[in-house]
Amino acid sequence: MSAETFKYSKTITLESGQKLHGLQIGYHTFGKLNKNRNNVIWVCHALTANSDVMDWWAGLFGENDLFNPEEHYIVCANVLTSPYGTTNPVSINPLTQQGYFLSFPQVTIRDMVQVHQILAGHLGVDQIKVLIGGSLGGQQAMEWAISQPQKIDNLILIATNAKHSPWGIAFNESQRLAISTDRTFYANKPDGGNKGLKAARSMALLSYRGYEAYHATQLDKDNEKLDDYKAASYQNYQGEKLVKRFNAYSYWYLSKAMDSHNVGRSRDGIEQALGTIKAKTLVIGITSDFLFPVSEQQYLARHIPNAVYSEFNSMYAHDSFLIETEILTKTIADFLDESLDGKVVKMQTA
Repeated sequence: MSAETFKYSKTITLESGQKLHGLQIGYHTFGKLNKNRNNVIWVCHALTANSDVMDWWAGLFGENDLFNPEEHYIVCANVLTSPYGTTNPVSINPLTQQGYFLSFPQVTIRDMVQVHQILAGHLGVDQIKVLIGGSLGGQQAMEWAISQPQKIDNLILIATNAKHSPWGIAFNESQRLAISTDRTFYANKPDGGNKGLKAARSMALLSYRGYEAYHATQLDKDNEKLDDYKAASYQNYQGEKLVKRFNAYSYWYLSKAMDSHNVGRSRDGIEQALGTIKAKTLVIGITSDFLFPVSEQQYLARHIPNAVYSEFNSMYAHDSFLIETEILTKTIADFLDESLDGKVVKMQTA
């Protein structure tokens, strides 16, 4: 199914106070909204993903998976600043008829959620049965559950946090430093900063995976080698792969938005904000994740009312939330069977 586009006619005001005109939202839907309008599964995607959740979260979302379009109305929207159909730094500014590039306004996680809420209104979605996201997606889902607590029935937060950590911000800043060393980044062209983006992606991968995963997949068994190592080739390949599908400006602004994440801002603190969540909540941590360590998810579970906590281990570290779909299927299905009491939708595991 191809992406759809919604063009919003009104001007939106961002958290910074800046205005954004001519908002466009790229999104995918799968399945149909039922007559009771209570079968909505809304997915918030992570940093460089897109709205085609059936592609990047296959195994959890699909025809024969836990979240399938036969039972559910599945919605995933491309986030503000990401280049897959939603307004982003490479888009044309309707006021100047030029690309935004580095004049794009500052964007926060709350701004991304405002855009999701605009799309929900357009789609006639009044209530969300399950709101789910991992990493940056989990940050969005959390913000939404705080800003509209009565509209979210079940909240699933995976490998995410209530406030982006100094450790995570340091990783993001290091990647932006790599991008800024590429002089073409300041040329305000769609391919500007590509070499810097390649380096940034290579750095990011080190925070997404870990020693065990690299040892298992990138180990050279030729004892005579002096160069051209598998791990080096892998870093280059992954960097080039992102450059072909993304742009440095979106990456820059997305990482800045992630840094801004703090649910306690203007809400009397983090614990106060988390305490307003009404949704039945499942928090999932990954014990090998050193970018979003389990202490952050345990904190969420302690301070979100009646939250359920689960964790698992995987050599894939932070990226496990995209890879270990069998584990996630079982954990989420068990949670939903209990929280839904069989009243609304059947969550299939076969």
